[in-house]
Amino acid sequence: MSNRSWFYASEGQQKGPFPEAQLRDLITRGAVRPDTLVWTEGMAGWQKAGEIPGLVPGAGALPPAFSQAGGPPQVVASGSYSGGALSADFPIWGLFGRSLLLFIGQILVIPAPWTATGLYRWSFPHIRVPGRPNLEFTGQPLDIWYVFVVLGLLTYAGAANSTIVTLLSLVVQAVLSWMIVRWIASRLSSNGQELPISFKGSPAVYVGWYVAMALSSITIIGWAWVMTAWMRWICRNIEGTRREVTFNASGLDVLWRTIVFAIGCGFLIPIPWVLRWYGNWFISQFALVERGTYANA
Repeated sequence: MSNRSWFYASEGQQKGPFPEAQLRDLITRGAVRPDTLVWTEGMAGWQKAGEIPGLVPGAGALPPAFSQAGGPPQVVASGSYSGGALSADFPIWGLFGRSLLLFIGQILVIPAPWTATGLYRWSFPHIRVPGRPNLEFTGQPLDIWYVFVVLGLLTYAGAANSTIVTLLSLVVQAVLSWMIVRWIASRLSSNGQELPISFKGSPAVYVGWYVAMALSSITIIGWAWVMTAWMRWICRNIEGTRREVTFNASGLDVLWRTIVFAIGCGFLIPIPWVLRWYGNWFISQFALVERGTYANA
């Protein structure tokens, strides 16, 4: 029996890898059917299990196409990995604990690179991306430690009670936030393989969005529409993917959910639950679509 590892597609998600013996057991139990798309190293693309010689007992088989592919390609068959929404399932206490450590780390300044990186490294494995199994963040605390230290120091900028200092602090925070977005995008991996993703958004434009977000808070509700436009701009500037990243929430969606989140946090006890609810929802508003979908619409 072959010692190859296999992947299969089920309900819009990529499953695996599984040893061939386990895959055959799934076939026997009916979890993998002859029309289920499967892939193993050396195959040029996904194929139906029934088309793989000797894999499904009694199924007619066509010779599989092989190549030197190093990982499972994107499924292009109907109803598979051409696109789809992201999703997340953050454990309540894990998310709350990591978020609390992030806050404490920023206040204490020195631990900030470790608490921030720890949150990112913990969060990404709980995010499911169509066609990108076992998503991970590989960044290390010392990669851009100075960014988090300066951000921590800027939390005390308000003590200066100076309009000029506040405005300068806002611009510096925006530039540092841009650096963090670039860093995160460049440190993602799937199944242990680095993804060729990068964020190419202009720092000047990013700072403009950041300042617009701060100014729009004066309108009480207008910030929600600015945020959705900002998220869409960020998505348009993510490169290195065969699919386009989109942000689908409306300003109203962001507004009312954020209000509910803020009210829940105001009562303190519900914080872990509303934090998870809001985090899961926010991630689900990102999706992958074939490039050119909106241009051709």
